[in-house]
Amino acid sequence: MLPLLLASSSVYRRELLARLRLPFSCSSPDIDESHQTDESAAYLVKRLSLEKARALAHSHPDHLIIGSDQVAVLNGRIIGKPHTFDKARQQLLDASGASVSFLTGLTLLNSRTGQHQTDCVPFTVHMRTLSAEQIERYLHAEQPYDCAGSFKAEGLGVSLFQRTEGDDATSLIGLPLIRLVDMLTHEGISIP
Repeated sequence: MLPLLLASSSVYRRELLARLRLPFSCSSPDIDESHQTDESAAYLVKRLSLEKARALAHSHPDHLIIGSDQVAVLNGRIIGKPHTFDKARQQLLDASGASVSFLTGLTLLNSRTGQHQTDCVPFTVHMRTLSAEQIERYLHAEQPYDCAGSFKAEGLGVSLFQRTEGDDATSLIGLPLIRLVDMLTHEGISIP
């Protein structure tokens, strides 16, 4: 088996990949993550997941490199990580009673052959109607400022949901493990 490399510095993605009980290492790619003019959200995340994997191919030959990227889409508009309390509060106010679509791009690149598998895995969160007080209590409790959509689904953020919709809940956290297992199987890796 070729060694696995996760092209990410995300602690959330590392924790998810560890669930598969395969040895892996991590390295953070340095790429421009700007959204291009007239680029759909689905195309954006697929392009960035592939660019992240390719950015590490030369320094990690003979590896299976996992690249992933995620955006949240609310009312047809991409919303990013809030980084501040005020921006997070506004994102959650805007999402209150609405649906937020999360699109996660996933690439598995074989740096030996140059062959890659790339996909976009969607997941939708239908939010409860939230009061300003609920939002502020949540933000003070969990401080999800590094999370697209301004919540941590693996934590208290789940209390903000009315329901979810999608094939792979791990895609919401940033690494769709069900699709990744399919890709690894295609590369000859047996799990479990």
